[in-house]
Amino acid sequence: MRFRTVTSPHILAEAGVAQLMRRVLYAMAPGIMALIWFFGWGVLVNLALATSIALAAEAAMLLARGKPAVAQLNDYSAVVTAWLLAVALPPLSPWWLTATGVVSAIVVAKHLYGGLGYNPFNPAMIGYVVLLISFPREMSTWLIPHGFGQPEAVTWSETLRAIFGGVMPERFAPDALTGATPLDVLRTQLGLGLNVAEIRNSPVFGIVAGSGWEWATLGFLAGGLWLVYTRTAAWQIPVGMLGALAVVATVFHVVNPQRYAPPWFHLWSGAAIFGAFFIATDPVTASTTPRGRLFYGAGIGLLVYIIRGFGGYPDGVAFAVLLMNIAAPTIDLYTPPRVFGARRE
Repeated sequence: MRFRTVTSPHILAEAGVAQLMRRVLYAMAPGIMALIWFFGWGVLVNLALATSIALAAEAAMLLARGKPAVAQLNDYSAVVTAWLLAVALPPLSPWWLTATGVVSAIVVAKHLYGGLGYNPFNPAMIGYVVLLISFPREMSTWLIPHGFGQPEAVTWSETLRAIFGGVMPERFAPDALTGATPLDVLRTQLGLGLNVAEIRNSPVFGIVAGSGWEWATLGFLAGGLWLVYTRTAAWQIPVGMLGALAVVATVFHVVNPQRYAPPWFHLWSGAAIFGAFFIATDPVTASTTPRGRLFYGAGIGLLVYIIRGFGGYPDGVAFAVLLMNIAAPTIDLYTPPRVFGARRE
């Protein structure tokens, strides 16, 4: 009796860069749809604008470096960078703000280091930090979520006039155009002497975190879990990051619940979940060893809480990721996996 034999290779090839990047874009879709619903068409305009600028900047840098532009544009890495940055921008951001952030990410943080695979820092977070430090007022001009103090959504024409003409909708009160995020409100009100329980009575807060923001976070969580299920993202990084953030927040909340918010608020607010699944898991700038990924994620979670609670910014995910990007090579050096067949000393 003869058995069917199959020649090598016996190990199936992993998905290519383009397929992995497309999965990231698919996974972001539920959260993006929630952002569009609560914050208006500006989210979609920012995505389209950031994507077009990112592709143009990518093509220009590839041509300047003598690289094949068409082939590398098809890997979707520039599009992923653009989307990661665009969803973090206020929905009525002026066009030049988006352009500055995208160019900083693609040109400075990516291609000046050698392009995809050689950049030591997450490009989208470099672009975001450049904007946050350089233009703090523009980066804090958020809309109040539709249906939570804002009775009417911003129309297409009003959105385009605000983004490309700098003309904000006149029918909205100023507070509707400068609505602070839940982390901003918590930080400001704690500085005024209020306790957490009093602050949580504000209409900006919902069941767990911010009204409207909760649903966007739920969408990103669903997409992030799908990335882990498809092995597009390593599970150790989000577990390490969110676990460390929850543990530290729990300790401080137990010690002084009037001064420090509960752990579920920190997990569900700001960019914690979005950063854990979509930013910290960047395969180029993150740690690559199994144990190292846990330490890497835990370091980000710890830094996020330190910046939120004691630093100068209400969130801190971008700064935490960039700081741990620096530490990733050292973490990998001291957390090598055990070689199969090697004896333990």
